[in-house]
Amino acid sequence: MASPTPRVFPLIDERTLGQPMALTPGAGTGALAAGMLDTLQRPLRDLRISVTDRCNFRCSYCMPKEVFHKDYAYLPHSALLSFEEIIQLTRQFVALGVQKIRLTGGEPLLRKNIELLIEKLAALTTPDGKALDLTLTTNGSLLTKKARSLKDAGLQRLTVSLDGLDDAVFKAMNDVDFPVADVLNGIEAAQAVGLGPVKVNMVVKRGTNEQEIVPMARHFKGSGVILRYIEFMDVGATNGWRMDDVLPSGEVLERLRAEMPLVALRKGHPGDTAQRYGHADSQGQHDPSAGELGFISSVTQAFCGDCNRARLSTEGQLYLCLFAGQGHDLRSLLRSGASEEQLRDAIATVWGARTDRYSATRGMQPPDAGSTQRRVEMSYIGG
Repeated sequence: MASPTPRVFPLIDERTLGQPMALTPGAGTGALAAGMLDTLQRPLRDLRISVTDRCNFRCSYCMPKEVFHKDYAYLPHSALLSFEEIIQLTRQFVALGVQKIRLTGGEPLLRKNIELLIEKLAALTTPDGKALDLTLTTNGSLLTKKARSLKDAGLQRLTVSLDGLDDAVFKAMNDVDFPVADVLNGIEAAQAVGLGPVKVNMVVKRGTNEQEIVPMARHFKGSGVILRYIEFMDVGATNGWRMDDVLPSGEVLERLRAEMPLVALRKGHPGDTAQRYGHADSQGQHDPSAGELGFISSVTQAFCGDCNRARLSTEGQLYLCLFAGQGHDLRSLLRSGASEEQLRDAIATVWGARTDRYSATRGMQPPDAGSTQRRVEMSYIGG
């Protein structure tokens, strides 16, 4: 038997990918939310805010232990945006059209007093007075303890990352020996306090957890949980990504349909990333009580065309794509004393020049481009 090809982990600090693009205060153009589009006519509707670069899991596709070891230098607290700074920036994004806020990490529940930030975000409204869609992505490890306080603070719903039900498989993927049962208990706790609908994201990696595809669907059918299968993506430079490790969503769907009847559902809102399928009844119609599945296929079926998401890193860098290699420095502008209008104009200027569509052009890249391009890590700006 041939020896396996060794994994290579480039030791790249995502915080030094080139120099963050400096921003200068705008002259006060007062960009209008309704008319702000990027160069591909995509509006800004979704803001993902990373509140910490730390996580208590070491998942191989996000924070592999070989890189994020015990001596890894995390950001100092002074580098992080304070809650007040996050709110100040978020107000400008909302004024420019953002309607949905997702808190990410790292593991966001590790950020001390995260409930205080949620309270402040929940109090914000859109220019026409509507509440924001406020959600959070978590690995579920602290949910049993925090579900009630998150709900009381104003969080509406959440997404839990869970890559399998078999303990051996799951522990191999999280690499810290964390049991599945504790995550499932956290999901139940979230449902019990009304954080819903809960979504569960399963990253499918060929040869690692593909045997969990059908058991996961069976487990969550009829539970009120929306299960979503995510193709293993080439985010960052430390997860050892290879195209051979990608199990296309089309193949995942085929495996599921061989075991259970499914029916295609309409896409949700513009910018939604998941293709939706419902569990079908005996007449071939969607049975809402049985629930639905989703497929997020950024590798094989790019959805860049209507991507309306911006990402704010934990130290205030604005990224326009999950696969970006350079951020725009909002923290320095904020701490320089820029006015709210100047901050808003700077954000509008960056978004207006946006051209990002990496997933749509991935196939045009040279075969070895992934090993030479420097991209921000998922653990730094969230998924």
